Amino acid sequence: MNRVEPILLGLFLACWIAALIHYGGLVSLAGLLSLPLRGVYSVAAVVGWLAGNIYVHRRRQIPRWLSPLGRRLLVVYLVGPIGLVFLLWALAPRASQQALPLVPFLSAGIVGIFFLVPVAFRRWPRPRRLE
Repeated sequence: MNRVEPILLGLFLACWIAALIHYGGLVSLAGLLSLPLRGVYSVAAVVGWLAGNIYVHRRRQIPRWLSPLGRRLLVVYLVGPIGLVFLLWALAPRASQQALPLVPFLSAGIVGIFFLVPVAFRRWPRPRRLE
């Protein structure tokens, strides 16, 4: 792992912990951020696409004999950003949360789909340069 992955892992872990504390009822984070539903889905799409591209880039740098490291990177770059989306929804107003309870799960699906786009195309051959 590079120096960036432990930092990202800590950030994503903090997001997951804060979201779980909110959903567990220990602390109410509702209403701290007025982000519309479109904003949550947009953030989910951007975070998923960005995480997928970074994962593909980092995966190319790892030799094949270090495949367990690639699986750990997959956890950091796929599961981690979903915690950010759950935290964003935990910060939304309580009325929005009660009216639309499935938004974090749909956003997690959006993150997964946009993550898989660059991962699915990573095996395509690179175009040759014309000289």
